[in-house]
Amino acid sequence: MIKGIGIDLIELDRIAESLHKGDRLAKRVLTDKELDIFYSLPTDTRRVEFLAGRFAAKEAFAKATGAGIGKLSFHDMEVLPQQSGAPSFHAPGYSHDKIFISITHSRDYAAAQIVIEADNDMHN
Repeated sequence: MIKGIGIDLIELDRIAESLHKGDRLAKRVLTDKELDIFYSLPTDTRRVEFLAGRFAAKEAFAKATGAGIGKLSFHDMEVLPQQSGAPSFHAPGYSHDKIFISITHSRDYAAAQIVIEADNDMHN
């Protein structure tokens, strides 16, 4: 059973502007593990895409839960790569649910979609 669906779109220029001023936004949005990946990326362009994708994913998750950012902290949510490179989403209180995530980038935007599916075993 689907518990929630969320989507978010963000302009890469907004993220690039913020990063030009410093890494305050990155530290506000990214967990320590995500920051390690962020700082290891080879170019500013790739860092902008990474941060924008994580920002959009966390906003999409907050929308899918109905809680919104404010009740959920950015640091309560984490998007890490699987061995295949595909993203996986982790959030406390949702370990029994399946969380599907998709992140995409274009030249100007990053977008993310989240689908939360209840674990059927928990409801039978």
